[in-house]
Amino acid sequence: MKSVDEQIELIRRGTEQIEPFGDLRKKLEKSSVTGKPLRVKYGIDPTGIDVHLGHTVPLRKLRLFQELGHQAVLILGNYTALVGDPSGRDQTRARLTPEQVEANARDYLIQVSKVIDITKTEVRRNGDWFSRFAFLDVLALTSKITVQRMLERDDFSKRFNTRPESVPIYLHECLYPLMQGHDSVEIKADIELGGSEQLFNLMMGRRLQEADGQEPQICLTLPILRGLDGVRRMGKSLGNYVGVGEQAKAQFFKIMQIPDDLMKEWYELLTDVPAAEIASLIDNAKTHPKAAKQRLGLEIVTYYHGGDAALQARADWEKEVREKQDPDDMPEASVSRAAVMLPSGKAGIVKLLVAAGLAKSNGDARQKVTEGAVNIGPEKTKVADPKAEIELNDGLVLRLGKNLRRVRVVD
Repeated sequence: MKSVDEQIELIRRGTEQIEPFGDLRKKLEKSSVTGKPLRVKYGIDPTGIDVHLGHTVPLRKLRLFQELGHQAVLILGNYTALVGDPSGRDQTRARLTPEQVEANARDYLIQVSKVIDITKTEVRRNGDWFSRFAFLDVLALTSKITVQRMLERDDFSKRFNTRPESVPIYLHECLYPLMQGHDSVEIKADIELGGSEQLFNLMMGRRLQEADGQEPQICLTLPILRGLDGVRRMGKSLGNYVGVGEQAKAQFFKIMQIPDDLMKEWYELLTDVPAAEIASLIDNAKTHPKAAKQRLGLEIVTYYHGGDAALQARADWEKEVREKQDPDDMPEASVSRAAVMLPSGKAGIVKLLVAAGLAKSNGDARQKVTEGAVNIGPEKTKVADPKAEIELNDGLVLRLGKNLRRVRVVD
């Protein structure tokens, strides 16, 4: 096992806040002396998410604790998911059914297995204890916090002070931080991980553990990863994400699109590249940003798909983007000769685009051709006349913007 100082250096990388920091060293020293691993908690509500790189920031930190010899405890919030976490939200989250939550939990475990060693992870569902709660237990839990303290939460405060009528705060939402805190009591957490907006909930765990006579956990928060646009948090709904389950090529191509000023953040939060080497890469990126970005892409894609797949993805990027060649794995479209043929014995470009699935309708196809967005064949000959007649050959390549099709002629 690494020394306490070495562990602290690794743990601090990319973290936003460690509260209280002094207690972290004490817990690590005690663990080193006793040989007893720390119990490191990370909770997720299975609400049907597709895991993207933003979700992996705390998961990677959980994996680090595993590598340091500590016990990872993953809480699947099948009961907290029925409430809906209000953290970072200015409105009530839609509630799910128990059946939806359980289906999502199974899918989530498959996805997070790409990041942490699930075989060495203690996986707990908080329904295991909350399903046994009687009403008196709920009363006892709610007596641990005042309404005034609850309203100090940033999200509740905004809703209460700025839009009290249009954006209500439902009482069941106030149970959420108490439930998350009680999870820490049940599993006797030493450390809890969470995003920067989760600090209130994490500190609730300390409060409830102290009330139960336990040594309170350390609260470790991590920054919210910015997405491909370099501004907003990564999110599938915003279209600025890289999915953990995406193919190697798709991941690499997306990473090569990020703004240069995102690289330092992504290197620190999404790779294991040493800090000194990151500093050198970022310094060199001022004059050679492509090389630094390619290295970042290789590091991330290798983690999820292996080195060979990462190198192939880079080769594909060089071929298709830098050299502007067509990809080898271009999608194909079966086109009936009779559906597109004109009396001249050639194919009408408008009918061909529709038949190949590159345009929704004849009108859409005519507009795209008129705009100059269409070209064909190995020479990428531009077609700008909607009345153009094309020699139809098997294997003809059609291009509409970034969308391509290889035509397979069906007689």
